[in-house]
Amino acid sequence: MDASALIDLLYVLVFSLAGLALALVPMVLSHLIAPRRTRSFLDKSLQGIECGIDPIGPTWIRYGVVYYLYSLIFVAFSVDILFLLPVATIYNEQKGWLDLAEVLLFIGILSLIIIYAWKKGVFLWERRQTFPKD
Repeated sequence: MDASALIDLLYVLVFSLAGLALALVPMVLSHLIAPRRTRSFLDKSLQGIECGIDPIGPTWIRYGVVYYLYSLIFVAFSVDILFLLPVATIYNEQKGWLDLAEVLLFIGILSLIIIYAWKKGVFLWERRQTFPKD
């Protein structure tokens, strides 16, 4: 092996070790710094907490399917916006009817998805009572 190949291999090795260190150091530090017995008094060690406040009602509740559909649609459209931003930037530099037609077709398909989800009732959020009122 010549010297440039060894230097390149050394760069790859250093980069890999740095990536491994960036992955492992926060986990080791959180294990060393984290408190061990925070809720061991009053038999609350297995109780779920949120922001340090005792929960009101049962902590193991089931979310409706609508919540998951709503979140999937949100993720899909956020990814689509990430696609449209570079396309709009490039479209500003090269103007053409074909590019505009492609962007309009993409936005049209997204609009059809919103209409379909609206017709299926994905955006209706019906609240259910999961624990009795006091």
